Amino acid sequence: MPDRTPYIAANWKMNKTVAEAAEFVDALLPRIAATQCDVVLCPSFIALNEVVERRRGTAVRVAAQNMHEAESGAFTGEISAAMLVELDVEAVVLGHSERRQYFGETDEALARKVPAALAAGLEPILCVGESAEARAGGETETVLERQLQADLAGVEPADLAGVVIAYEPIWAIGTGATATPEQAQDACAFIRDVVGMRGAAADRIRILYGGSVKAANAAELLSKPDVDGALVGGAALDPEEFAGIVEAAG
Repeated sequence: MPDRTPYIAANWKMNKTVAEAAEFVDALLPRIAATQCDVVLCPSFIALNEVVERRRGTAVRVAAQNMHEAESGAFTGEISAAMLVELDVEAVVLGHSERRQYFGETDEALARKVPAALAAGLEPILCVGESAEARAGGETETVLERQLQADLAGVEPADLAGVVIAYEPIWAIGTGATATPEQAQDACAFIRDVVGMRGAAADRIRILYGGSVKAANAAELLSKPDVDGALVGGAALDPEEFAGIVEAAG
């Protein structure tokens, strides 16, 4: 892997109270103190400040699970990039399949959110992935290219290296099914090619795999040359299990 530091992110989704988030961080930090990976925790909005404060003095970073593209305005229930930056949040997950499926997140909205995040100094973790039906129909690459071209349309080629891309096949999220290491590699390599065709320094962009990643399968998945890390869901709720994934990444 050409100078790409492994990137392991824990997406807690709608889990963990503030107290539970604090307990997790306190349990995790000693377990990963020696890691050379980039470790990112993605708690709910209410736990962001607690996690930010508890990780201070460590290399662990914090990401929000979503944000609005506008700087401010009449958008009830939304959070702006400036609000996240004020909390010392460093990154933000955008376009997760659950946001797309359940909350109507569109590629058009993401085309505005990704540049807004970059402009605010936040690292976007852009999620893309195909459904079971698309994979069965041989449309995986068509779906991935469509999402990438649309979602990154407002990002200049020189800025693309500031985006982390997470390949999350919808059929493997929360189902217990996991893409084979070969499937993950093929998709991540294709994503790198698509981004490279936009003029980006594709060998600098980190591409993650997400979908039922756990300590038992992480090493094999992360051994593939174009899989630079993992966006972890269910297994990220247990500090020992998540630490095992970090350890597998090197």
